[in-house]
Amino acid sequence: MAEFVKFEVPDKLIEDQLSFLEKVKKKGKVRIGVNEVTKAVERGTAKIVLIAMDVDPAEIVMHLPLICGEKNVPFSYVKTKKDLGDKVGIGVGTAAIAVVEEGEAKKELQEISKKLAELKK
Repeated sequence: MAEFVKFEVPDKLIEDQLSFLEKVKKKGKVRIGVNEVTKAVERGTAKIVLIAMDVDPAEIVMHLPLICGEKNVPFSYVKTKKDLGDKVGIGVGTAAIAVVEEGEAKKELQEISKKLAELKK
């Protein structure tokens, strides 16, 4: 596990997060890439942040869990950059994604946030 990964995410939750992203892609809004995600968290517009576990070098995303913690934004991990890129339809991998508008996936966002809060206890 990469050094920036703060907790283990069960495979079922990773699947839920990725299908949530697919729903968000249709009607919601996402910020793609570490710089955009960082800005969304700092501005208070991010509802949830997803970080790829295969980012190399790790320094690129190491600050994200810290600022998410400071700003009280739920964050989690998915296995690969490719998964993140595919689910938001950009065709290339991305290190991180912030959901700024969940569209019709409000219930899924609440469920994922609740499961993440339980994981971190």
